[in-house]
Amino acid sequence: MNMPTLYGIRNCDTMKKARTWLDAAGVAYRFHDYRVEGLDPATLDAWIARVGWERLANRSGTTFRKVVPEADRASLDGTRARGLMLAHPSMVRRPVLDIDGRLLVGFDATVYAQAFPAATRA
Repeated sequence: MNMPTLYGIRNCDTMKKARTWLDAAGVAYRFHDYRVEGLDPATLDAWIARVGWERLANRSGTTFRKVVPEADRASLDGTRARGLMLAHPSMVRRPVLDIDGRLLVGFDATVYAQAFPAATRA
């Protein structure tokens, strides 16, 4: 298994929970901060192909409410969502954990424990 990569924004509360869980479980990972390193279009395209733009777009976040007028929210499509996520990476739901191409979107301790069963055995 390659080292997993955790994508997100350093100061996000959900990111802090994921990082705390991974650290406590002794899981080595690489952290990719969107604000520092950006979001590669090819990476986003691969994620969209795997889980769909609907799962990736954080439509309940502050950034979404700021950049998408309320009148346009219901008609958001994949092309527009992709462009918005590239222009505003904080619109991507956090965290995204890439484990050898398997994506975990959002943080759920139970799902993380299932993804790293050896790390959760004591």
